[in-house]
Amino acid sequence: MGYTGMNNGQKPMDITLDSYEKEKGGWMLICLCLGILVFLFICTLLASAAHAARIKDIASIAGVRDNQLVGYGLVVGLAGTGDDVKNGFTGESLANMLIRQGLTMKDKTMKADNSAAVMLTATLPPFAKTGSKIDVIVSSIGDAKSLLGGVLPMTPLRGADGEIYAVAQGPITIGGFSAGGGGASVAKNHVNVGRIVNGALVERELNYHFDKNRRLSLNLYQPDFTTSAQLAALINDGVSQFEARQIDSCSVEVKLKDSFSGTILEAVSLIERLDIPVDSAAVVVMNEKTGTVVMGENVRISTVAVAHGNLSIQIKEEQKVSQPLPFAPSPGGVHPQPPPIAPPPVTRPGGARSQPVTAAPSAPLVENEGATIVAPGGQTVVTTDKTIGVTEERNQVIVVPRGVTIQDVVRALNAMGVTPRDLITIMQTIKAAGALQADLRII
Repeated sequence: MGYTGMNNGQKPMDITLDSYEKEKGGWMLICLCLGILVFLFICTLLASAAHAARIKDIASIAGVRDNQLVGYGLVVGLAGTGDDVKNGFTGESLANMLIRQGLTMKDKTMKADNSAAVMLTATLPPFAKTGSKIDVIVSSIGDAKSLLGGVLPMTPLRGADGEIYAVAQGPITIGGFSAGGGGASVAKNHVNVGRIVNGALVERELNYHFDKNRRLSLNLYQPDFTTSAQLAALINDGVSQFEARQIDSCSVEVKLKDSFSGTILEAVSLIERLDIPVDSAAVVVMNEKTGTVVMGENVRISTVAVAHGNLSIQIKEEQKVSQPLPFAPSPGGVHPQPPPIAPPPVTRPGGARSQPVTAAPSAPLVENEGATIVAPGGQTVVTTDKTIGVTEERNQVIVVPRGVTIQDVVRALNAMGVTPRDLITIMQTIKAAGALQADLRII
């Protein structure tokens, strides 16, 4: 089936539907292949972006850091849960505070349980300006039961050089409560540590001559030679007006060329936005207290055979009561004898009457409150019955194959069917055997 057409007076041209469908199918196949290539290219870009991080998230600028502040003060307004002033420092601090208010407290006995001595800690961020607000953490250092409802009066915060950089004041929030009475108590969260949100005002600024420099240093949070080398190469390739040089596994020095007309602040803004692939070391972190095991992406295990059997020893004590039967013998083994019956008195010539002679009972008689005579016998004894059991699992030897990816390692370890705490011991043994290609850290 087809049709015949003329081509400018030349020979007739016969176009069939079969050839048209073949040509159309070829174009569709080409478009499909191009679409697959574009999809793979996008996936590659997304994968590389997923493993990359911004420079501002993995490194800091040398000299730009936080500064710690500390202070000592008193919290007042507590509902009878404060310190005992007999401890010395609380009473003296309270007296000094009242003296600064114009009161004479010399040689006077104070008794107040609505105040508590506390230590204050805060962090002063870089480039903080006068009047900026920062958070303050309040911690009790005395025998206060709770800081709930307390208020911190004006207290200075000092730096390592002894200078005052901020002043704290405000109500304390602890996020919990504590109550008790009659030998019972209930508590939620920790009530001896609280926080004052935006409770300190910055009074002194730190001087940074940052804008006058033409070079800066970037320090990695996690030192790594590969990452620092990639960082220097990325800056050199990404911004031609900068010259980056690797110093060591932690530091990269960046120098601004004369062709760069901007300031150092503009240079930092350009550098922080660059994405860099992060290369991390193979590390296995284990916390035996909580049974937590965390493995990094690059952890590998060589082929190794593992057999792990748990040994359980159980010692059980049970208290039992031994109750004697009625009319049981005495503890000494002598059966109690009933009291002898005295014979009637004998009248002798002359009117004298002889007294009967009776034998002493073998055991004393016991008279209860109800005037009931009970013969002595066995005693009730509490005994301890101990049971010791030993159980050992009979597990087979399991071959753990070499893992190429972290998924292979996890799959092989899950096949052993062990608990996280058992896994800690197994990982230590595999490391000792030299089959674990990772740094083992126990916290």
